Amino acid sequence: MHSDDPYAMAAYVKLLVADAERSASFYELLGFSRIHQDPVFVHLRWARHADLFLVATPPGVSLSGQRGLGVIVCFSAAGDRGIETIAARASAAGAAVDGPREQPWHTREVVVTDPDGYRLCFVEPSTPLQG
Repeated sequence: MHSDDPYAMAAYVKLLVADAERSASFYELLGFSRIHQDPVFVHLRWARHADLFLVATPPGVSLSGQRGLGVIVCFSAAGDRGIETIAARASAAGAAVDGPREQPWHTREVVVTDPDGYRLCFVEPSTPLQG
């Protein structure tokens, strides 16, 4: 199966965004692939079964306050999409970047804030995984 082929999703995240095209471009800069787009939403994929939907805020609706307060959406990072690369790309785009940091639960993580204020955490193991 090709990574863009449709499949049933057991879980996914939907984020309300002010400007879907601006947000989608930011996510693509980090390494997401645009799978589908229509006037209401953009379907992005980090990896198989790691899908994200950016949903345009309906006209006339105003969302006040910090978006996603208390929520961090996490993605596994590796290879050419490792956390140093992601941190550098996000920083070059003017995004807030926290890390990379070693965590006591045996991971290295970087937290990036997207254009709407949502926080994304990209995670790599800090020690080799045991089989």
